[in-house]
Amino acid sequence: MTAVKQKLPIGIQGFAKLREEGCYYVDKTPYAMRLIEEGSHYFLSRPRRFGKSLFLDTLKELFEGHAELFKGLAAETQWDWTKKYPVIRISFSDGVLQNRAELDRRIVDILRVNRLDLGLTLPADVAETDVISSLADLLRQAHRSTGQRAVVLIDEYDKPILDNITDTTAATAMREGLKNLYSVLKDADAHLKFVFLTGVSKFSKVSLFSGLNNLQDITLTPEYSALCGYTDADVDTVFAPELPGLDREHIRNWYNGYNWLGTSVYNPFDLLLLFRNRKFKPYWFETGTPTFLIQLLAERQFFTPNLSQVVAHEKLLSTFDVDNIPVEALMFQAGYLTIDSVWEIPGQMELTLKYPNLEVQASLNDSLLQHLSGGLAIPGPHISRLYRLLAARDFAGLKNLFHAFFASIPNDWYRKNQISQFEGYYASIFYSYFAALGLDIRLEDTTHHGRIDMVVLFNNEVLLFEFKVVELTPQGKALQQIKDKGYADKYRARGEPIHLIGVEFSRDSRNVVGFEVEALTPSSGQ
Repeated sequence: MTAVKQKLPIGIQGFAKLREEGCYYVDKTPYAMRLIEEGSHYFLSRPRRFGKSLFLDTLKELFEGHAELFKGLAAETQWDWTKKYPVIRISFSDGVLQNRAELDRRIVDILRVNRLDLGLTLPADVAETDVISSLADLLRQAHRSTGQRAVVLIDEYDKPILDNITDTTAATAMREGLKNLYSVLKDADAHLKFVFLTGVSKFSKVSLFSGLNNLQDITLTPEYSALCGYTDADVDTVFAPELPGLDREHIRNWYNGYNWLGTSVYNPFDLLLLFRNRKFKPYWFETGTPTFLIQLLAERQFFTPNLSQVVAHEKLLSTFDVDNIPVEALMFQAGYLTIDSVWEIPGQMELTLKYPNLEVQASLNDSLLQHLSGGLAIPGPHISRLYRLLAARDFAGLKNLFHAFFASIPNDWYRKNQISQFEGYYASIFYSYFAALGLDIRLEDTTHHGRIDMVVLFNNEVLLFEFKVVELTPQGKALQQIKDKGYADKYRARGEPIHLIGVEFSRDSRNVVGFEVEALTPSSGQ
């Protein structure tokens, strides 16, 4: 049977609307039923626009017993539709709250709306502004009035904190206000059937969920890796009618790759806009440029080529608080890095991270270039020029391009920015240019004689780069090291032309002072 095109659910976060309007839907109800069967209190961290809100709304409709919405889905025949539960929905996804007073008013409004939806009234002896008493009473009344324990679904639990993360005082006030709210859950277990919290970051239990010891974190549980997002199988089946006319492998390379120790997934926002617009663009990345992250990388003088091969302990990725923000944890939780491989011993887990896909690699490095060079207008023309020069094998033009780029960085920018003084600054810029093109890049590539600084595979050719700073290493050593170490040997079996490229920078002149190229044909020696 030929699959029929359906409506693309762009911007739809309500499960009922999605089903009633005949939209494409990847059935997530098996995950929902498994969670409900196996436990009662869960936490899930996923990047923005990954379908967290839609999954919570699916849970809401399931617990409220709206059987007509689940026809044709796994839950239709496996859920007990004779039971209906009171659902309390708390969401901080809308708008930006700028201080504690605004947060408290939002919480009061949320609790008021939930009371109205459940047909309940606030007792005269409970002040509406007393968040703890108000929520505790809401849970008790919901249980008593229906005879069923309440379901609590909290969406974007951390957004008020993250929206103020650059202001430690404001972020701390938000954290304490939310801690006040969430503390109610630890003493209300007798009235709770199911609790599910989602957010982007993973704050420690001590700082935000003090006492809520039964909250099970499923962020890195392999069987729930694909709870949010679309798998390759989903794309090939559910969205099969949208694939004709699009390069399937390009879809995979550009958008797939987010992984939480299980099946890799695509960001739904990306795919839906690709299917509508029929063009490959960084749709997800453009919804929220990571300005704070870029500034943090610069302040800590992070060697940006290392972003594609970060190694971090599992505990580090879970360490996040207002006054303790590891770069690795921020990049992983925000979706700019994902899990590549795992090394385990009893009680310990070490994760190697990478860019999830070409969208993130290209877009993040484009943003990094703008910061490293001091302006939005500086990198743009050079990036497109770089691609044309590579395609034409114009290495003399490549040298001139980078020389012109470094020369275009205003002197005043160097004076104001300490990042230009760290040893990896020039190599970081060089790398980010190639990464911004979405090319296949290998860094610190191991050979039997050492490590190659950077390998670029492009247009059926191999480019081997070695970087040196002439104030630290005598001029002329970059290319010679590639030859002396026999770095090309590893790539000869590909049968493709190999280009050895030694690039040398000068701190004093703030530019490229050496750019030597030697070509090896597939049959030539070294």
